[in-house]
Amino acid sequence: MKIFAHRGCSGTYPENTLAAFRAARDLEIEGIELDVHLSKDGELVVIHDELVDRTTDGKGFVKDMTIDQLRTLDAGSWMGEEFAGERIPFLSEVLELFVGTHHVLNIELKSDIFPYPGMADQVMTLIRFMGLEDRVILSSFDHEVLRYVAVEYPDIETACLTMEVMIDFPNYLKQIPSPAAHVFFPTALRQMGHELKAAGIPVRAFTVNDETYARMLEEVGVDAIFTDFPEKFLDV
Repeated sequence: MKIFAHRGCSGTYPENTLAAFRAARDLEIEGIELDVHLSKDGELVVIHDELVDRTTDGKGFVKDMTIDQLRTLDAGSWMGEEFAGERIPFLSEVLELFVGTHHVLNIELKSDIFPYPGMADQVMTLIRFMGLEDRVILSSFDHEVLRYVAVEYPDIETACLTMEVMIDFPNYLKQIPSPAAHVFFPTALRQMGHELKAAGIPVRAFTVNDETYARMLEEVGVDAIFTDFPEKFLDV
């Protein structure tokens, strides 16, 4: 079973920061997962929430802040003073860390709350400029944008994200179409997970931080897990 570092090594470093991704880069794991929003002035930035409140010393929506405003925020001190000064990174900065490595880069398009018109095209332009097409997965809870990517960029792998127990999920994926499912880990242990595996669809489960659950998922044939503690699971 393969391992992805969820938001970088986010259990031991501030999530979605360059420090977390540098730590993940040094691990012999399958890849990393990160989240992308658009700033007010159209820059691709790596942060999970729509609001900056939880992981920085600022307040407000990412979409309402310019890149200059976002880059003044401290994205590390909330986790410890040793991380003071970490910034919200540009997507380009994160991708640059992995040019020349073997890691698969799972970019989650965070357009399920705010639509961010044109974001998928911007991400694809950057991916192609950096020559990373063969190592990128675009995932999203926004299944409309996945359909757009599938039509406009058929050479790029997509993955359909869901928190829910879905009925006849393999057929739903065909309608997008999306070749892979990224699911909340308990659902992978349900009938849905068995149906996906029977259909030959790759199943990757999030967010798995407990060894017991990891072993259960491995037993049912889950292809990969996303974890905040990838270094720990290398030893499991």
